[in-house]
Amino acid sequence: MKQLRVCVIGAGSISDLHFQAYRNNPDAVLSGVFDYSRERAEEKAQKYGIDHVYNSLEEVFNDSDVDAVSICTWNDTHAEISIGALKGGKHVLVEKPLSMTVAEAVKVEEAVRKYNKTLQVGFVRRFATNTKVLKSFIDSGKLGEVYYAKASCLRRLGNPGGWFADKERSGGGPLIDLGVHIIDICWYLMGRPKVKTISGNTYRQLGNRGNVENLRFYKAADYDKGKNTVEDAANALITFENGASLLVDVSFTLHAKRDEIQVKLFGTKGGAELEPELVLISEENDTIINIHPQIDHLSFDFTNAFQNEIDSFVTCCLTGTKPLAPVEDGVEIMKILAGIYEASEKKCEVTF
Repeated sequence: MKQLRVCVIGAGSISDLHFQAYRNNPDAVLSGVFDYSRERAEEKAQKYGIDHVYNSLEEVFNDSDVDAVSICTWNDTHAEISIGALKGGKHVLVEKPLSMTVAEAVKVEEAVRKYNKTLQVGFVRRFATNTKVLKSFIDSGKLGEVYYAKASCLRRLGNPGGWFADKERSGGGPLIDLGVHIIDICWYLMGRPKVKTISGNTYRQLGNRGNVENLRFYKAADYDKGKNTVEDAANALITFENGASLLVDVSFTLHAKRDEIQVKLFGTKGGAELEPELVLISEENDTIINIHPQIDHLSFDFTNAFQNEIDSFVTCCLTGTKPLAPVEDGVEIMKILAGIYEASEKKCEVTF
């Protein structure tokens, strides 16, 4: 089996997880890197021993020595770069979200079909150990029919600023940045049901709270506390055609006691918590019991999950198997995100 020759597009902070995972995979070769900042691209090339720094996207797309690309750029470029890479005959791993709009997502899906290449969306939580273990229990019927899920990803102080806080480049704030992950993982574990209705709210009350002292948080390279055009927080109720529902809330900043992440699923035979750590709830002998699986990663582990994600992508590209996070799922999640923003803007329920 030949090795997959990969070019990473975008050399920001998330790219390190891609670079490291490809370097760890014996079936992949890091053949190049491109970033609009030549200096940043050269730094990553030196760090990871990459020979080729490309001068333009067109150079990447036209290079027959590149089999696949990892897209780690701003959200507003995801669709355009994905389509360009597919047209150039490349397989694509694109960070979430797939696009900025549903229309863009559909165009990407059409390009995947037209050019017959693999595209995997960066829904990295699907590849976490705790997710895979829970899904095996769900698939075996341990929870019965999952009819309700509840997920939160709340930061009390965590607006990264920079492009994350620029709606023109990001498409939104915590909903599209954090919510995309917890919505996807619930939807995925619920069996990917069709959406029926969405109610949602977004709030812009606190800004980025750049005045707060004595608490550290991640800041983008171009952080500017005076610039912020995205929401602080969002919540939504999503109902599905099969009668199931999902309740979700997220924030970049909130007057909360602490940061919080929770993912819970409830079924007819049992329940489960995926975050903050995996536990299953069951009923046996007329007694409710909590089951604690013995695994290395009870909570989401970034490095392990990204390695699994990259390994899966490489295998799909080399063997032609369908990705665990295919383009059509990226389209559906984009529909949900857009539906929440629309419901908030119009102050009404959105029906599909």
